[in-house]
Amino acid sequence: MTVMDRWTALDLEGELLTRRQMIAYGRRFARAGRGAWYSFAIEVVWQFLVQTTRFRVRGSHHIPKTGGVLVASNHLSFADPTTLTAFCLAAGRVPRYLAKASLWKLPVVGRVMRSGRHIPVYRGAATAAEAYRDLVASVRAGECVAIFPEGTFSNDPDGWPMRGKTGVVRAALETGAPVIPVANWGTHHLLPSTARFPRAVPRKTVELVAGPPVDLSDLVGRELTREVLEEATARIMAAVTSLLESIRGEERPVAA
Repeated sequence: MTVMDRWTALDLEGELLTRRQMIAYGRRFARAGRGAWYSFAIEVVWQFLVQTTRFRVRGSHHIPKTGGVLVASNHLSFADPTTLTAFCLAAGRVPRYLAKASLWKLPVVGRVMRSGRHIPVYRGAATAAEAYRDLVASVRAGECVAIFPEGTFSNDPDGWPMRGKTGVVRAALETGAPVIPVANWGTHHLLPSTARFPRAVPRKTVELVAGPPVDLSDLVGRELTREVLEEATARIMAAVTSLLESIRGEERPVAA
C-alpha cells in the first residue's frame, strides 16, 4: 500500500468507504491516552466494523482537536458507542462515556471502563451527583465526553430522535464547553435494539455527520432553571435532528 493509498480516507468525506479505505480510516485513530484495555477493545471492535460495515462520514473537523468538549449523538442501537468512538478517534479525540456502574464489576468490561477513564453512573440522588461532578471535572480537564442526550434508544417508529433529558446539558452550561451535535445512522440495521447478535451479512452502511457547536452562548452563566436547561437541550436535539435529516434526505414529520 502506498502512502497515498494509506491516507485516501482523509480526502473522502461524504463518500462510502471501501474496505481498504476503512482500514486507512482506522490508521487515523488517536492513540494517546486510551489506556491498554480500552485500546485493545477499540482495535478488536474496529476490525469487526471493517468487515461488517461501510462508513460514510462528514463534519469531523467540527470536533475540536484540544480542550474540553461534549459530543452529543442520537441513540438507536447498542452499536452506537462503537461507531461514535471510531468517529471521534478519527477526529483526533479519545471519547469518554457515562455508563452504568455495574459495568465496572464485570471481569473484562470493567478493565476496559477503568482503562478508558469512563464515568460510572450509580443509582440514587447522592451518587448521581458524584457522576455529574466527575463529568464536569473530566470536561474541565480537557477531555472529550460523548453523550446520548435521549438517555435510551429512540422509541420513535421511524428512528427520529426523542426529546432529550436535561441532566448532562448542565455540564455544558456550567463549563462553557462546546457541544458538538452528531447524527449516527445505520447502526440499527447492524444491531437492532431487540437483537441479541449483530446482523453482519450483508455489510451495513453506517453514516455519521457532525455539525458546528450548538449556540448556547446566551444561556451560559444564567441560573440553571428548568426553563434554561430545557431550552439548551431542545437546541441540541434540534441540531442532531437536522443532521439526521441531511443523512436521510427527508424532513422529520411534524407531530400532529
